[in-house]
Amino acid sequence: MSEVLLYNKEQSHEGLDGQPDKVEESEIPIHFDDEPLQKEKRYRVLSLFSGCGGMDLGFEGSFIANRKSFSSDSPYIDHQLNNNWIFLKKTHFQTVFANDILPEAEKAWITYMRRFGYTENVYHNASIVELVKIHQQGGDVFPKHIDVVTGGFPCQDFSVAGKRQGFNSQKDDLGKKRADDKPTEESRGKLYFWMKQVIDIVRPKIFVAENVKGLVNLGDVKDIIQHDFASADGNGYIVLKPQVLHAGNYGVPESRERVIFIGIRRNALKPEALQALESDIIPDEYNPYPKPTHAGTLKGNGLLQIVTTYDVLKDLDEPEDSLDESQRVFSRAKYLSNGSQGQIEIKLDGLGPTIRSEHHGNIEFRRLSAEHGGKHVEELKAGLKERRLTPRECALIQTFPPDYRFIIKKTTGNGYHVSSSGAYKIIGNAVPPVLAYHIAMRLQELWPKYFRENE
Repeated sequence: MSEVLLYNKEQSHEGLDGQPDKVEESEIPIHFDDEPLQKEKRYRVLSLFSGCGGMDLGFEGSFIANRKSFSSDSPYIDHQLNNNWIFLKKTHFQTVFANDILPEAEKAWITYMRRFGYTENVYHNASIVELVKIHQQGGDVFPKHIDVVTGGFPCQDFSVAGKRQGFNSQKDDLGKKRADDKPTEESRGKLYFWMKQVIDIVRPKIFVAENVKGLVNLGDVKDIIQHDFASADGNGYIVLKPQVLHAGNYGVPESRERVIFIGIRRNALKPEALQALESDIIPDEYNPYPKPTHAGTLKGNGLLQIVTTYDVLKDLDEPEDSLDESQRVFSRAKYLSNGSQGQIEIKLDGLGPTIRSEHHGNIEFRRLSAEHGGKHVEELKAGLKERRLTPRECALIQTFPPDYRFIIKKTTGNGYHVSSSGAYKIIGNAVPPVLAYHIAMRLQELWPKYFRENE
């Protein structure tokens, strides 16, 4: 694939309707429009902590993915674009509500998702705490007839890379230092409970919650969260034992592990499905967690070979030669020989590192110099320079499609709607779309097995 596919110059300044890609600022960033289901869509999704839409895009489908991320005979493939890239089928899910506190995430989400007919009114740039409080005061915030709630509640307080303060987070719901008079219930480490309150309000048939693997090793945090989720709607949900999914086992060229909680509303289930899901050992034909497809950390017959970083990066031009704004920039932080995070180069013949929502010296190198121990000898011989990963490279490792824009300049004046530092942040915060697609398709396959027609 050439950068003709990666970058469409005309779309860099205009949306599909010919109008400039621009999100107007609003003093009250909340709209109460209820989006109707589009043709061929069946299930309504309410997305929380949406970021730039990794989970939402996976639940939408209809995006570009690397050919090696799926078997050649996969029923998920709509058509093949060329030898390296395919186009995935559309799902039956439609996002009717999304939210996040980061304006750059909102801008990136809207710019890409408008191709599916989504308006900017779908996305709410506000804290989940604020949204729930407005609802409690009588505001008509959340859409009705929701089938699925998804949410990657903030993970910094559970991550092994952070201070691991968990429920004792000193950050508030906006990510700022928590004021002394702000209740602990509104801390960043307890925002999952506000997600649980949204589940109370909209009563979806299924919810999917995501967080870092480190959560499962932080005391009894996992059990507390699982219990709290199960208490939604008056103990109305079966919350299955959370599973840690390794992205590399699902066609993502990345060593990324995330814990997934799945809850299913009891009174919506068919009797036989309820019995199966309440069993000590859930039968495979009722298990909502997708089966691994690739040999990332696993061995076994039938598993595909891993997707490497080379597979997704090989068609890219170097930044100085690229037309893609998201490829033209990269962190200029110097190499440090102290062994700190981010001071290694990626392996081209293996999985990439976990893409983090950070900038400067924490972004791994695409290539180190020979002086710093660089191992990509042929590239160095060709005169290619030491540099860190670009936002585009980080996004491709995360399996965002190559036509997803991350660096977005303002159409008037100087500056950016989404700068390079903002792009790194929202990319690293995201769920890999290909992993999310596997989750969505597994739920779609099981839907008629789980639920009565009138549900």
